[in-house]
Amino acid sequence: METLEFKIRIKAPAQKVWDVLWNDETYRKWTSVFCEGSHTISTWNEGDKIHFMTPSGEGMYSIIETKTPNEYMAFKHIGEIKDFKEQPLDEETKKWSGAMETYRLIEDGEFTDLIARNDSVEKYVDYFKDVFPRGLEVVKELSEEGK
Repeated sequence: METLEFKIRIKAPAQKVWDVLWNDETYRKWTSVFCEGSHTISTWNEGDKIHFMTPSGEGMYSIIETKTPNEYMAFKHIGEIKDFKEQPLDEETKKWSGAMETYRLIEDGEFTDLIARNDSVEKYVDYFKDVFPRGLEVVKELSEEGK
């Protein structure tokens, strides 16, 4: 597995960037670059499960491993969801089960640096290198609106 890192500098406070990342309405906007209609089902509490979903009921389930509001969020990906149901691990899923996806916010004056890291199996590396920066650009636009 390869760990990919994506960085973007946003002219907004960390709390604003955090809200854009994880509030349902704006989450759906920035993750639409991955899949139109992407959303989550979660309580958003550290240690709880989270479902990353497509409108058709496909996706993956993960654990919110660490949540430090306005600073850091870490997801540990576990397995796939099909037809809105968690699937048992199979040989393909075992290749990436345990992969981490993290978001770190570092305030620097009037800016916030957002650093996203994502563990990826080889077949998705090029996909993530294409879509992750586009998603973070949407986070930037939404965070800087009204300034």
